[in-house]
Amino acid sequence: GDRMWHFAVSVFLVELYGNSLLLTAVYGLVVAGSVLLLGALIGDWVDKNSRLKVAQTSLVVQNSSVILCGVILMIIFLFKTQLLTLYHGWLLTLCYILVITIANIANLASTATAITIQRDWIVVVAGEDRSKLADMNATIRRIDQLTNILAPMAVGQIMTFGSPMIGCGFISGWNLMSMCVEYLLLWKVYQKTPTLARKSAKAEASELKQLNVKKDSDMKPAEGVQLIIEKDASGLEPRQEKEAGCAARIAEPFITFRDGWVAYYNQPVFLAGMGLAFLYMTVLGFDCITTGYAYTQGLSGSVLSLLMGASAVTGIMGTVAFTWLRRKCGLIRTGLVSGAAQVACLILCVISVFMPGSPMDLTVSPFADISARLFENEPLPTIASPEPEMMFATGMPDLFNGSVVPAHSDPETSPEPVPLISVSLLFAGVIAARVGLWSFDLTVTQLLQENVIESERGIINGVQNSMNYLLDLLHFIMVILAPNPEAFGLLVLISVSFVAMGHIMYFRFAQKSLGKQLFVCHTPDPKAAPDSSPPGNTSTV
Repeated sequence: GDRMWHFAVSVFLVELYGNSLLLTAVYGLVVAGSVLLLGALIGDWVDKNSRLKVAQTSLVVQNSSVILCGVILMIIFLFKTQLLTLYHGWLLTLCYILVITIANIANLASTATAITIQRDWIVVVAGEDRSKLADMNATIRRIDQLTNILAPMAVGQIMTFGSPMIGCGFISGWNLMSMCVEYLLLWKVYQKTPTLARKSAKAEASELKQLNVKKDSDMKPAEGVQLIIEKDASGLEPRQEKEAGCAARIAEPFITFRDGWVAYYNQPVFLAGMGLAFLYMTVLGFDCITTGYAYTQGLSGSVLSLLMGASAVTGIMGTVAFTWLRRKCGLIRTGLVSGAAQVACLILCVISVFMPGSPMDLTVSPFADISARLFENEPLPTIASPEPEMMFATGMPDLFNGSVVPAHSDPETSPEPVPLISVSLLFAGVIAARVGLWSFDLTVTQLLQENVIESERGIINGVQNSMNYLLDLLHFIMVILAPNPEAFGLLVLISVSFVAMGHIMYFRFAQKSLGKQLFVCHTPDPKAAPDSSPPGNTSTV
């Protein structure tokens, strides 16, 4: 359900807002900003509460938000014309804001679910066996990529041969059904793994503090003098405690935010986490920007779903490569090989910028589109939906400027069809790079799992998510400032540069960890790894 929504929401927003990337970019901006600000607080909440409560609460909030969003979108699709005329269009704008807000809540709940299941539960279930942990990480990622194949294909076909409204209804119904099944499965896993019920440090410390406060309040003075002193001070103490309590509650989120980032900076895997975060500063991924861009370039929902399916297949290949490379070369060196593979594949994207059919034109200002919309009050384009097969096969739509080349127009007056060499190379590079990307992602994930103590597992991974979304936020700002197609090639070049910088950071981490053994590839001893290496040292793996 989450994967179907992730794929469909960008297409829905592009469809609703005149086939412009602006609304999808705003949505991405809101999502990235929210996780950036609240990531540490979400992680701290995960640390301070029981595992089952966190998993069940985040699951219910996430699915309920998606269901509500689907219902609202169905209403908008049904009554868009009427909403546009009411209150000069402000009611429709309010609906857009409501959809983005609820979708953002769903994403925050999804972040909490990912932290507690993929960063905490799995470590507890695997125990001290690092090889088992690696296999479980890879298996979970394969399941994730498999849903990336099936979910977009299902929704894409429904939207192409049905309608966006039917797609919204299908996603809402599916999330309602899957929420019940997932809730039951979480309960069964929790019951079969007794160690999940035990949580150390922060949760225990919070409980002990509450018990001590209660114990102190229950104690009664033994002498009359103490009663007199307490009676005299009784008028001042409650007021002081109340003021101190209010100040502490107001300051607590800011203190948690600060402590989380400081703890993250002091982690031995800080550079590895930063390297992973830099990979989010890119338009070369199947997020709402890339999906929306491909949609505006003439690719139908059906074709997009097939491309996302292909990327999921290469992602599964990346998980297989991760387990094989880890056995052959060790965990840290696996990240180096994966990074090199990703950068090599992204060279195809760089080449695509200069191939026939590329919309890049440096003579056109990157800010032309947004300046026209904001300062010249240019109306949004309205486009009749052409048949997807004809649009994809016969011509390239200029959806940014509000015109589409008709499939059966006069050949003397119609422009020549744009070659598909550039867009083909672009998506070939993006899809091939998923092998290295997901192998690298699994490497950094396991490094964080092995090197972060249990009491800080939630907050550190929350800050890691914040770092990821910080760079993601920058890429959305970049698209908002330059949404016209002529600037997209420039965005591709910037994206590849940030990916390269991320892998340079990881190389520095690997160099610090392995020293002269950096390029000495050897097979780690699976039996000795869990026992002979302390949790904070990954040099032997």
